[in-house]
Amino acid sequence: MRRGILTGGLLLCACLAAEAALAAGERNDIPSCYDAAKMSEARPAGTGRELIVVIDETLQLPKELQESAYQHVLRFVQPGDSVRLYQFSAYLAGRYFSMPFAGQLERPLTGKTRDSIAMNLLKQLDTCLTQQQGFFRKTFGQQMLKSFGSASTDIARSEIFSALKQIGNDAGGHEAGERVLLLVSDMLENSDFGSFYSNNRIRDIKPEDELGKVEKQALFADLRGARVFVLGAGLVPHEVKHGYRSGKTMQALETFWHEYFARSNASLEAFGAPSLTTDLH
Repeated sequence: MRRGILTGGLLLCACLAAEAALAAGERNDIPSCYDAAKMSEARPAGTGRELIVVIDETLQLPKELQESAYQHVLRFVQPGDSVRLYQFSAYLAGRYFSMPFAGQLERPLTGKTRDSIAMNLLKQLDTCLTQQQGFFRKTFGQQMLKSFGSASTDIARSEIFSALKQIGNDAGGHEAGERVLLLVSDMLENSDFGSFYSNNRIRDIKPEDELGKVEKQALFADLRGARVFVLGAGLVPHEVKHGYRSGKTMQALETFWHEYFARSNASLEAFGAPSLTTDLH
């Protein structure tokens, strides 16, 4: 239960308020310290930044890469940012596109507004905002771990294009001046559209041919100007036979996705194959 994670008085009230908000249909899994303190009108505006983390359930990611993905998130997220977590695989019973987490962190008061607040209330608010950061790290980390833990090679399909289209549609309902997408996936589509992965081996693709198929099927997304970072591209489990990935194969895969994102109102900033060595920015 969230009320058992953090014990500060304001945050306890904030958790209760967050549960009420969720019941009313407003999705914010991060309790608001300003609402709990009855200071909603003093809440600073957010940063305008949104981080979208997307996890492919068909990808069995090694523990060290799971930790790397989580650390990328922690290094990027700042007070005032919005964060959403999606998971997808294919349209199967119990394996459907979902959003396990969505929320926005709050910024501390500054300047004249801060100077106008009584010291005892300001101290409580600052403590609550510090605890809010810890709440986010723990709760988001738990949801990421759960998404990684549900990965299975038993899932025969991976609907990457469909998932990205849905994420683009969702993004249209959220204003953001700056949008970053961390996509944790092998980037190997395997659906009714076609497959980049066959007989335990990455198929050598011709990027222009595959892009033509995507266009014909109207599978490009609108990712609202997102900067995209991929972690896990081309990852094949060690126990899989014929799991060798040539440089030529991976170059073709990256070329395809670079152009796919360009045509989906986004830019591919880094293609971790599989490790992402560039920080989110």
